[in-house]
Amino acid sequence: MSKAPQEGDSALKSSPEPSNHEELKDGERKVIVESGEKEEVMNEISDNSDSDSDDEAQQNLQLQSLEAGLTANPYNYDSHSQYIKLLRKMGDVEKLRAAREAMSELFPLSPAMWQEWIKDELSLNTDSQDSSSVIVKLYERAVFDYMSVSLWCDYINFVQEFDPIVRQCSPAGISKARDLFEGALTAAGLHVAEGSKIWEAYRQYEQAIFLTIDETDTQAKEKQVQRIRGLFHRQLSVPLADMSSTFTDYKTWEEEQGSVQDPNIVSAYQKALEMYNARGHFEEHVTRLDSPDSERLQHYLSYLKFEETSGTPARVQVLYERAITDFPISPDLWLGYTRYMDKTLKVGSVVSNIYFRATKNCPWVGELWVRYLLCMERSHASEKELAEVFEKSLRCTFSTLDEYLDLFLTRIDGLRRRMASTGEEDQLEYTKIREVFQQASDYLSPQLKNTEGLLHLHAYWARLEAKLGKDITVARGVWENFLKICGSMLEAWKSYIAMEVELGHINEARSIYRRCYSKRFSGTGSEDICDSWLRFEREFGKLEDFDHALQKVTPRLEQLRLFRMQQESNSIEENENSRRKNAHDKRKLGSDISKEQTPAKRPRGVDRVAEKTHVENKHHGQNSSQETKLEDVNSRNNKSDDNLPPKESKTYSDQCTAFISNLHVKANYEHVRNFFSDVGGVVAIRILNDNFTGKSRGLAYVDFLDDEHLAAGLAKNKQKLLGKRLSILRSDPKRGKMKSSAPKSLKEHADAPDHSSRKGSMSKETGDTSKVSDVKDEGISSRKPRKNTFAMPRNVKLHGVAANRSKTEEDDEKPKSNDEFRKMFIH
Repeated sequence: MSKAPQEGDSALKSSPEPSNHEELKDGERKVIVESGEKEEVMNEISDNSDSDSDDEAQQNLQLQSLEAGLTANPYNYDSHSQYIKLLRKMGDVEKLRAAREAMSELFPLSPAMWQEWIKDELSLNTDSQDSSSVIVKLYERAVFDYMSVSLWCDYINFVQEFDPIVRQCSPAGISKARDLFEGALTAAGLHVAEGSKIWEAYRQYEQAIFLTIDETDTQAKEKQVQRIRGLFHRQLSVPLADMSSTFTDYKTWEEEQGSVQDPNIVSAYQKALEMYNARGHFEEHVTRLDSPDSERLQHYLSYLKFEETSGTPARVQVLYERAITDFPISPDLWLGYTRYMDKTLKVGSVVSNIYFRATKNCPWVGELWVRYLLCMERSHASEKELAEVFEKSLRCTFSTLDEYLDLFLTRIDGLRRRMASTGEEDQLEYTKIREVFQQASDYLSPQLKNTEGLLHLHAYWARLEAKLGKDITVARGVWENFLKICGSMLEAWKSYIAMEVELGHINEARSIYRRCYSKRFSGTGSEDICDSWLRFEREFGKLEDFDHALQKVTPRLEQLRLFRMQQESNSIEENENSRRKNAHDKRKLGSDISKEQTPAKRPRGVDRVAEKTHVENKHHGQNSSQETKLEDVNSRNNKSDDNLPPKESKTYSDQCTAFISNLHVKANYEHVRNFFSDVGGVVAIRILNDNFTGKSRGLAYVDFLDDEHLAAGLAKNKQKLLGKRLSILRSDPKRGKMKSSAPKSLKEHADAPDHSSRKGSMSKETGDTSKVSDVKDEGISSRKPRKNTFAMPRNVKLHGVAANRSKTEEDDEKPKSNDEFRKMFIH
């Protein structure tokens, strides 16, 4: 077989034959080789040879780079394409053929790539039966990957030209050609835009056969006429482009035969024309190549939706084939195509082939592999074929781990069904299931830790080990290994227990409850497992078992209840601290804005008045908050203790107050009140907080109704509250005479200036000298510490302070009693 190479085939030639007239390109200049110009041309050829050698070295480097890249990653589509183009340019035929085979093994080739491959093979092969069969096989592979009318036409033309029996129009050859035409019509005859090309080629072939029939054989001629008329009828019944031209050809042909038009054909043509008009706007959109791909894809989807509701399955299938030819890596198209074929055909090699092509085009879509396995199982594929598809799918990269999990479970489902249907529950068969389970667990456990999917996988595994494998020890081993990874999952323990209960192993289930009832689970899981144990013993256990479980569970539930209360209290306190912090930040922001005022524009004396007012407001706010807390606690105590007198008649004594230290920083008034609930008689609680951070300092005062209740409260010394051992002592403010003996937060309240000192300060600013002495006294107690006196010795008198203080001033510095402090808070 020989065929003149067409344009582009010269790339496969290693060295062209010399001729008397050669045309070479040097920039834009053409040199025509003549006998008298031989020397000039030879010089240019020498220069071109040097350039070609440089290009060849560069091509070799590029070739080595592509080969190394494909060895490292054979699934790189672009590298395969570049490698084939480079080999075709270099003319390495054997490597080029091997490269194409390697790419075709992994990916479907586009119609253009197949046409290029076949054209190269035609230019290389001679006219022989073997070479013809090679080309035919290439055409069969080409039309399998994608639907292409042009490929089918090339295939038909090749067979008509190079197949001897078809060319000779022998009966066997005619039958072979007709089978090929019918296959082409089945694949692409319903292609609205281009299907008429195959119909016309088929009619031309039949008309050519009609001309070969002897004139005397009227029966054969009449039979052939009916065959041609039937082709017209079939074609005019299909909505195709340019139908009017086909109908005109039909009328002309009938006139040549001396016959009238067949009414059935005319009616079929009218119906087909209406169908084409209904699809005309869809065809206009999907065949417009200058439109963006996203728009064309959406038009295809709309077109498919229309055909699925009003068309036939064959027409829907052809439209899907057209769409995937234009958009071969669209998962939505392949998923829709396979889903539709599963619904309409369900079984058969046609659906399996579609899944095979779908997984080659979109190997990263796990759902396609799952449904491929199910399709093969419906088609009763062998275990070897199923295993090959499954192993191939595991080499793909999916977007989510759930896709891998679904793939493993689908494979296990198929093996389980195969065992159940054949009844061959032999050890070798179940070993395959165990291997797949182990493979899934090893791969997914690190990534799906503490997830429902991984739990379902191991529960399924353990159940099959017990039911099909008949080995309860292995089933328990599955659960034990899973609990080592996901022991914090409540459902894991419950599922383990459920398996033992289902198998009637009550004692084993009880031992699992004993292992897990004291574990900490998320949410209310800890309470749930305790309740579940009690319910289990009520339904399956003896009275002794129920009492034992109740003895174990009761303190655990109480501990969990206290823990929940502490969490709620901490949450409330955190919210309160956050609210206070926000309020403090707002006040601070307001003070910063006021400080931005230009000092030169402020009235004289406003600085000191504003500063003093800010301090007084701060202390007043703290006193108000403390007073509110005391009133809240007292109101709760009044509700809980009916023996307390009304709020108006309450009297406090310094001798009935307890001082608490080492208090937990998260302890609040409710905790302290509950701590002394067994003692009773609590009148008031004061927890000392830091002035700057607002957090507890771990100190508190508790006032009791009388000495009897105070003594009972002191007896709780060294007992724990929130995990810390408290120190509880009787409060005796008269014991120390140093100023530092008073708590810091209360001392600051005692040092706060009253309204009379604020009036004195204002009098000084306005020139009133009657209040000068009051202003100086107020400055000693509260104003002077704001100056830089931190390095001054304590026995050195400040400038302007009298050497001898009055008796009233000395009395003011004495430690204050609890009653005096209370008066400060209330007033």
